[in-house]
Amino acid sequence: MDQIDRRILHELQQDARVTNAELATRVGLTASPCLRRVRQLEATGVIRGYRALLDHRTLGCELQAFVTLVMQREDRAHAERFEREVARIPQVIEANRLFGDPDYLLRVAVRDVPAYERFYSEVLCHLPGVAQFSSHLIMKEVKQDRGIPTGANP
Repeated sequence: MDQIDRRILHELQQDARVTNAELATRVGLTASPCLRRVRQLEATGVIRGYRALLDHRTLGCELQAFVTLVMQREDRAHAERFEREVARIPQVIEANRLFGDPDYLLRVAVRDVPAYERFYSEVLCHLPGVAQFSSHLIMKEVKQDRGIPTGANP
């Protein structure tokens, strides 16, 4: 992967709906080689897909929380069962297994505090193998996810 590929990735992370012609101009290529590079980045899995960034407030998800979880047992069978269950929960918009304590970090999106309370007591508390929860409600989004650093100098 060279500097042009990195600039392509940077530009696509900023605006995945940019036309190929505009993308080519931004990275200093003509349209055909630019499209070949994008297709190659897709084929090799560097670009995993494209999606729209949605405004959570407009969609009625006013409250987001980070939830840390400590497991009772950390063997493979229990971890796999827990991870399968978490993957099925639509309110969990991101889930990560961590080194050390806590064991997991979930990002949750719900309507409001009463909805989070219901989610906590009806869903989170019934997840298999969890010994301890801690909720961290997001007060203010300081920096949005702007993508992975590509090393490009835009």
